[in-house]
Amino acid sequence: MAKNESTNFVLHEKSDQFYWEGIGQLAIKTFSNGKAHYKTNQGFFAVEESRYLLLNEGPYTISIDETKDVESFCVFFNDGFATDVFHSLKETNYNLLSEPFMDKRPIGFFEKTYPIDTILYSQLETFKKDLPSLEVNSVGYEEQFHKIMQSILNAQFNTYKEIESLKAIRNSTREELYRRISVAHDYIRSYFDTPIKLNDVARIACLSPNHFLRTYSQLYGKTPHQHISEFRIQKAKQLLAELDNTMTDITFELGFQSSPSFSKMFKQYVGISPKEYRKKVILDKKF
Repeated sequence: MAKNESTNFVLHEKSDQFYWEGIGQLAIKTFSNGKAHYKTNQGFFAVEESRYLLLNEGPYTISIDETKDVESFCVFFNDGFATDVFHSLKETNYNLLSEPFMDKRPIGFFEKTYPIDTILYSQLETFKKDLPSLEVNSVGYEEQFHKIMQSILNAQFNTYKEIESLKAIRNSTREELYRRISVAHDYIRSYFDTPIKLNDVARIACLSPNHFLRTYSQLYGKTPHQHISEFRIQKAKQLLAELDNTMTDITFELGFQSSPSFSKMFKQYVGISPKEYRKKVILDKKF
C-alpha cells in the first residue's frame, strides 16, 4: 500500500474480505470489529482491537476474512519522518538550534504488535474523527502524524527497557533474542486457536526448545502454554457472549479436540463451566 511518492497518509476503510500484497512504507496498523492477518519477512501477525502492528518499510501481505465488516485505520509515515522526530526528541535544544540539518542515522523499529495505550488511543480516535475535515498536508493534518510518532517512539523506549531484562552479555545479543521471542509471541497470538507444537514455535524463533522456553518466560513472566490458554479463554468468553454460537462451534473454533477438554480447561481458569458462564452473561444482560 505504498504510494509513488513517500508521504504521510492514512487509510481508513471497512471490509469483511480483503487481500493485498506488495511493498509498504513505515506504518502502524489498527483494526476494530475484527482482526487482520499479516505476513512479513519477520513472521506472522494477527492484529485485533486494542493492539497495533508496527511495520518497517518492506514487503508484506494482509488478509481479512470475517463475516462482518472490519474497520481499519492505518497510519503511514514518509521516508525519514521517524528519524526526524526521534532526532528532535533526543538532541538538546542547543544542538537543534546550532545544527538543524545535521546528518541523522536512520532508525529501525521492532516489528511486532503492541498494546494501544490510553494516549495513543486518544490520538488515533481524535485523528479518525477529525480526518474528514482536515485538508491533506495542512498544519492540522501533519500535527497528527507528529503526535502519533512520538507515542510510537515512547513505546520503543519502553521496549528497550524490556530488552535490558534479558540475560545476555552483549546488547546486540539481547536485541536479537528479544526480536526472535517477539516473533514467536506474535505467532502464538495469531494461531492460538490451532494445535501449536513446541518444536514449531521454537523453530520460528530460531532457538532450541529449552532456550526458547527459558527466554520466553524470562521476558513475559509466563510460559507459552500459559499465554495460549489465556488467549483461548479470552476468545471463549467473547464467543460465549454471542448466543448464536453452540458449544460445539466454540470448541472447534478454539482448536480443542472435544467439548469435554474445552469445558475442563475453561473451568480450570474461570472457576465455572462454559454453560454456567453463558447463563451468567444472559442474566447480566437482563439486569
